[in-house]
Amino acid sequence: MLRRLVPAAAGTLTLALVAPPAQAANPAVMFTRVHFDSPGSDRGGNTSLNGEYVVLKNTTAKSIQMEEWILRDKTGYKYRFPRFTLKPGKAVTVRSGQGNDGTSTLFWQRKWYVWNNTGDTAGIYRASDLKRIDVCSWGSAGDWSNCK
Repeated sequence: MLRRLVPAAAGTLTLALVAPPAQAANPAVMFTRVHFDSPGSDRGGNTSLNGEYVVLKNTTAKSIQMEEWILRDKTGYKYRFPRFTLKPGKAVTVRSGQGNDGTSTLFWQRKWYVWNNTGDTAGIYRASDLKRIDVCSWGSAGDWSNCK
């Protein structure tokens, strides 16, 4: 709390307590990492495709049902989540390539890359109203970005 002297009636000063501004809360589901440039050359092999991924974390104390939520890039490639529950404090990795979904890894089932190595934007949208929950953008430096 900040203490501040403020003018009061009849020229006296009164001590007032002023709360500091609140920090913005984390979104319920947030990007923590995007690995946009998989190791090696981009030849489209499934191992290379699965080296391209995003990590999303549930920042709440409740499980979040993500069925039909949308992950997308700025050009419009969309991944619709299957029936999937993201538990409190847990993370899920969404890989671009093909594979079998599990409790902490999901697969987009694509045969080509999603995230641009020269810069892109990833967004996560809630299914019920398509409200954007979080976004992560990056430029061309490096091969991954921490999105905090």
